[in-house]
Amino acid sequence: MGTRGREIVGMDVNELLDLLNGAYASEWLAYYQYWLGAKVIKGPMKDAVAAELTLHATEELAHANLLATRIVQLGGTPAVNPKHWFELSPCAYDAPEDPYVGVLLEQNIAGEQCAISTYKNLMDITKDKDMVTYNLALGILEQEVEHEEDLQSLQEDLELMMERGTVKAGRA
Repeated sequence: MGTRGREIVGMDVNELLDLLNGAYASEWLAYYQYWLGAKVIKGPMKDAVAAELTLHATEELAHANLLATRIVQLGGTPAVNPKHWFELSPCAYDAPEDPYVGVLLEQNIAGEQCAISTYKNLMDITKDKDMVTYNLALGILEQEVEHEEDLQSLQEDLELMMERGTVKAGRA
């Protein structure tokens, strides 16, 4: 990292690196949760939801890439061992053990809500102290908010189908 680039960060860089590594770990876990969910999903609207999960997986992986780049810029090292992701991540990983579409939507909405909180916190901490990280967090936050909205819309559609009897309430 460039000396001046590190100097302009108006906060403890090691604290910032810990937060960035937590977000980085969360993005990898989110990527895998989305990717695997899209493969095992069952139930009504599975094709539409699987397509959305696949798109979100791609975007979560891009977030991990952005975070890794920023970590390196600050002189740190991204978490190199996936075993540590669970410890570092402020968000839970919900394994798609129940592949029913409604369950996967609930799990991934909860994940997006945690991600929104994570990036809002990162923005609050870096505001007026590290504009590069602030802008990075803002860009990712915008996508996480969009992800939550996308998933909640699919959840509403599924609920409407169930209410109107378009599909049976049982899991297929």
